[in-house]
Amino acid sequence: MKEYKYIFFDLDGTVTDPGLGITNSVMYALKGFGIEETDRTKLYRFIGPPLADSFQEFYGFTGEEAKRGIDLYREYYRDRGIFENRVYNGMEEMLGTLKQRGKTLVLATSKPEPFAREILEHFHLASYFTYVAGATMDETRVKKEEVIAYAMESCGITDPGQVLMVGDRRHDIEGARANGVDSLGVLYGYGSREELEQAGACYLAEKVEDILKIVK
Repeated sequence: MKEYKYIFFDLDGTVTDPGLGITNSVMYALKGFGIEETDRTKLYRFIGPPLADSFQEFYGFTGEEAKRGIDLYREYYRDRGIFENRVYNGMEEMLGTLKQRGKTLVLATSKPEPFAREILEHFHLASYFTYVAGATMDETRVKKEEVIAYAMESCGITDPGQVLMVGDRRHDIEGARANGVDSLGVLYGYGSREELEQAGACYLAEKVEDILKIVK
């Protein structure tokens, strides 16, 4: 098993469970289009991918409608949904152990960077991360491939072999591969084993503490 110096973490479904806040925000946005969605579990697929892609793929929105959907989503999320969220059990302890092992931890999320920073501060996790790389509010940088590249550039990382991306959806795995980075798929989040294996995850972790068995 390889030694990695930099451990990149996805946020939603990997560090925190944002299910309630994200689905409430999507429901609020859909209401703006006259769509009443009562089955919250159908909206879990919004957790992870860029919002514009999800609105277009799952509800047939045009590009302009997706932008309006994102604006409505943020109306709810900015004040309420952002904190309808919880840290996965054992997460803080696991992050602390990785820091003790000399790893450099970086957040790499498709969530807008200001929101990601606010969440880490709120849950007292910011001190574990050397850098927070997220999407731009104007959606010019949103895909995981772009976020990972931005994180590597911002941290001065020139050897992708030193990086491991940890995430719960195929977008994390595919984004890592596009940058020549190895990946670890977590099974406690919102992606299935099948999704992560098909995407080509190098490793899988069933529980938070299992990450420590892989990242030595």
